[in-house]
Amino acid sequence: MKDFFKYVLATVVGLFGVWFILSALSFLMLIAMVAAGDTQPNVKNNTVLKISLAGTLNERATENPLAELFGNKALDNQGLKDLLGAIKAAKENKKVKGIYIEAGVLSADFATLEELRKAIADFKKSGKFVVSYADNYTQGAYYVCSVADEVLLNPNGMLDWHGIASEPVFYKEVLDKLGVKMQVFKVGTYKSAVEPFILTQMSDANREQVESFINDIWSNLCRSVSESRKISTDSLNAYADRYVAMEDAQSYVGMKLVDKLTYADQVREGLRKRLDGKKVNFVSATALAKLYKPKKGDGQVAVYYAEGSIVDEVSAGLSRESEIVGQKVVNDLDELAEDENVKAVVLRINSGGGSAYASEQMWRAIQLLRKKKPVVVSMGGLAASGGYYMSCGADHIIAEPTTLTGSIGIFGLIPDMSGLLTQKIGLHFDVVKTNEASDFGATGRPFNAAEGAAMQAYVDRGYQLFLKRVAEGRKMTTEAVDSIAQGRVWTGQQALGLKLVDALGTLDDAVAKAASLAKLKEYSTTTFPGKHSIFNNLFEEEKEGYMERKVREVLGVYYEPIQLVRAAQSGNYLQARMLYAPNLK
Repeated sequence: MKDFFKYVLATVVGLFGVWFILSALSFLMLIAMVAAGDTQPNVKNNTVLKISLAGTLNERATENPLAELFGNKALDNQGLKDLLGAIKAAKENKKVKGIYIEAGVLSADFATLEELRKAIADFKKSGKFVVSYADNYTQGAYYVCSVADEVLLNPNGMLDWHGIASEPVFYKEVLDKLGVKMQVFKVGTYKSAVEPFILTQMSDANREQVESFINDIWSNLCRSVSESRKISTDSLNAYADRYVAMEDAQSYVGMKLVDKLTYADQVREGLRKRLDGKKVNFVSATALAKLYKPKKGDGQVAVYYAEGSIVDEVSAGLSRESEIVGQKVVNDLDELAEDENVKAVVLRINSGGGSAYASEQMWRAIQLLRKKKPVVVSMGGLAASGGYYMSCGADHIIAEPTTLTGSIGIFGLIPDMSGLLTQKIGLHFDVVKTNEASDFGATGRPFNAAEGAAMQAYVDRGYQLFLKRVAEGRKMTTEAVDSIAQGRVWTGQQALGLKLVDALGTLDDAVAKAASLAKLKEYSTTTFPGKHSIFNNLFEEEKEGYMERKVREVLGVYYEPIQLVRAAQSGNYLQARMLYAPNLK
């Protein structure tokens, strides 16, 4: 028995020792990874910037060295900021001879793709080459790659060019079968975010606006590809009509969509020839972006990123990068207002809206900020509804032509679960109350007439306040704003003609405008909010980001509607949110 305990103790001690050693090694690996992440890349002569168009492209990448260690490839989440910085660094660095784009399955909004494409077009002014290659080009990736000097495709590859379609999903009949009825209170003929819950197809007004903005976006895409590939827009539309993705790869050469069919090894040989037969040294966008040094100056222009749904407080289980948390933004903008080094602020907004209350609070913070320094808005893929609410009070608004903006409207959506709970499940509810409104929003019954009237009046006041904010910011009458509001979504190009934005352009254009308004001749740029330390809740943030990505991946187009219902159930009745996920493809 004595020997037994001795062996057990030795085993426990051994296991503990192994655990300790493995933990120490893991910690050292983490330190090494963090250190490597901070190391400046050694750019050799004949370097080529390699851009991989795959995964999801957001405004900023979620940085976490453990992602690769745990099997999440870095390309699952790329940041436009890094890509733009890398392209600028490649343009300025004499050792970088060109850009090689390897296209894959890329998920990004049209305005983000447009900004990336413009950056590559600007890079070409340096006289350096741009070559793209793919086994299969998705339409979005092809749109970006079409600006390259040479567009190459696998001999057995596919090129998708099909136009744009919106395929929203409607849930009314499913809800009817479940015994759930959505009680809707809204203002705005075109405010269509509620339609999936109360209709089985688009309303006439919604169909009108969707046709308008997808046709405008498609026209922009066609014009850009036409200019780069020297193909008429009529031909591009004809190709989109004939299911070119199903055609033989050789036909793409005849259509001038690609320059040559070739295999990957031949592409590498072609790059070597461009470098006079010398070895090609590839560098990733993430690495090269570290070499981009914005110009220095006495004053700073702060670029503040606001991306995702607008919420009053952080949603449980979601990563920080997916939401615009009203109170946090207010606090951040207050700090920027007091920062004497920051002379102007650019708000980079990519949001379809959300909480009307949080939008109003952020609007107020922006007005206070404007009293101390210029504020310019740069619109990304979306700056609609609550996203436009934030924007409308800025000194200057710049959008991309394909930005979805406007959607000036308010709605409330409250589920009536009584049919499910009482008639189908058999639950019954009773109440004792001191006042008429004590059980407002009770679970076991629908709104009564008085409650419905109060809710609609609440929504009406929210809409009138939204109109007032836009009218003040854009120097228009509320009547003029109302005539182009009503919840309607516009592209940035359309919004320019309606005076909802001041100019079309990129984030760089917005920074330059902010510097001009602040009368800065020499300036530097800085980014907010800052990234969290890798040692700050590292494992928790990785888990939350992983869970969110998986939930979004599984639910797909159903993710946003579920989040909307969750917001209503939490008591956040008033929503400044653009149309439901349009599911553009």
